[in-house]
Amino acid sequence: MSNINVIGAGLAGCEAAWQIAKRGLSVNLYDMKPGKLSPAHSDPNLCELVCSNSLKSDDVYTASGLLKEELRKFDSLVLRCADKCRVPAGGALAVDRKKFSGVVTGEIKSNKLINVIEKEVTSIKKEDINIIASGPLTSQAFAEYISDICGGCLSFFDAAAPIITAESIDMSRAFFACRYGKGNSSDYLNCPMSEQEYKNFYNELINAQRAPIKDFDILDPKVYEGCMPVEVMASRGMDALRYGPMKPVGLRDPKTGSGAFAVVQLRKEDCEGSLYNMVGFQTNLKFGEQKRVFGMIPALKNAEIVRYGVMHRNTFINSPRLLDADYSMRSNKKILFAGQITGTEGYMESVSSGIVAGVNAALTYRKLNPLIFPCETMIGALAAYISNKAIKDFQPMGANFGILPPLEDKIRDKKQRKAEMAKRSLNLIERMVLNENNS
Repeated sequence: MSNINVIGAGLAGCEAAWQIAKRGLSVNLYDMKPGKLSPAHSDPNLCELVCSNSLKSDDVYTASGLLKEELRKFDSLVLRCADKCRVPAGGALAVDRKKFSGVVTGEIKSNKLINVIEKEVTSIKKEDINIIASGPLTSQAFAEYISDICGGCLSFFDAAAPIITAESIDMSRAFFACRYGKGNSSDYLNCPMSEQEYKNFYNELINAQRAPIKDFDILDPKVYEGCMPVEVMASRGMDALRYGPMKPVGLRDPKTGSGAFAVVQLRKEDCEGSLYNMVGFQTNLKFGEQKRVFGMIPALKNAEIVRYGVMHRNTFINSPRLLDADYSMRSNKKILFAGQITGTEGYMESVSSGIVAGVNAALTYRKLNPLIFPCETMIGALAAYISNKAIKDFQPMGANFGILPPLEDKIRDKKQRKAEMAKRSLNLIERMVLNENNS
C-alpha cells in the first residue's frame, strides 16, 4: 500500500500532516533539519518563523483576521499553537517565535500517526501520495527536482528584519504608543526622528554596503513588494520610508504631545519583552553596516543586535499552469503542493494551503472526490487564485477582500460590506465542518 508523505515541516507541512493524522491516517513528515539548515534557518525545531513574528491582524473584519477565523473553525493546529504563544501586538496576532516552534514541534512529535523523518528529500516515490511543502527555501537538489516535474520554477528574494535587546534601547528617546491609539499602548515602542536626523539616516542607508548574494545563482533577483528590504524601498525616494514603515502619522509622544518627522516602530519579539523586532526593516545590508546605519536612529544608538537582518531566496512554482484548487497537480493527482512554494504569500496563507492539501491527500488515499473550498471563503479564494488558468503573469498573493467574489446585494459602506463578506464566508466554513463531521 502506498504511503502519504509530507516534505517540509514548516507551517504548511506541519498543518498538512496534522490534518491527515486527524483523519485517522499515518503520514511521514520529512524535514532536512537539524542535519541541514537553509541560509535563513537556525532553530532545530519544526515550524520555524524566519521573517516577522507577526501573523497580521486578528480582526475578523480584515482579510487576514477572516482567514484566521476560518482556520480556527477548521481546527488548525498551527493557529491553535500561535494563540497559545501570542505576545502583545495591538490588533495583530504576534508570537514568541521560539515558544511557538517548540509547541508545534511537541504536538507533531507526540502524535502517534505522524512519523517525523529528519532527512533531506531530493526526489519522491511516484507510487506514494506526496505533499511538497518544502517552502521558499527548498534545498538546491530538491528545487532542481521540482523544477523538472513542474517545467521550471520562478523565484524572488525576501528579507528578515534585525532583532535587538530591550535593555540596549535608549528609552529616553522612545515612547510606547499604537498608531491612532488602537490596541494596547505598550504593544509598540516608537523611535522618533527629527527632519535632520532622518535625512542623515536616509543618506547613509541608501549608500550603505549590501551583503553579496552568495548562495543563489541569479544576478537580478526579483524582490517581493510585501517583504522589501528597507534599503531598496529607500532608494525609491527621500519620502518612500515616511510613507511606509517610518510613517509618523497617528503617533504622538505622550510625554510631549508632539509628533515626529519619521518614526521607527519596534514590536515585542518574545513574551517577556526582552527582545524587539524592527517593524518593516527587512534588510540585506552587511552586518557591520546594519549596526552603523541603524545606530543613527537616536533611540538605537547603542542597540545590541542579537539577530541581524538577512535576505534569502523565495521560490514558487507557476501554480495556475500546474495546480487545481485542491492544490494537486493536474497532471498527477497524487502530487500536491502546499505553502509559499504555491504562491500563497504569508504565514496564515501557507497554513490554509496546508489544510486544503492535507484534507485532499487523505481523500485521495481513500479514493474519494476532492474537497474544493468555496471561493466565497478566504481559504477557497486563495486556492482559486493560485489555480486560475487565466492568470498569465503569476505573482504571489496574500489574503485580501479583492479576491473574494462580490456580494449579491451591493453595499456602499466598506466596513459593512466587509462584515457581510466575512459573515458569508464563516457560514460556509461552518457548513463544511458540519458536513465533514457528519460524513
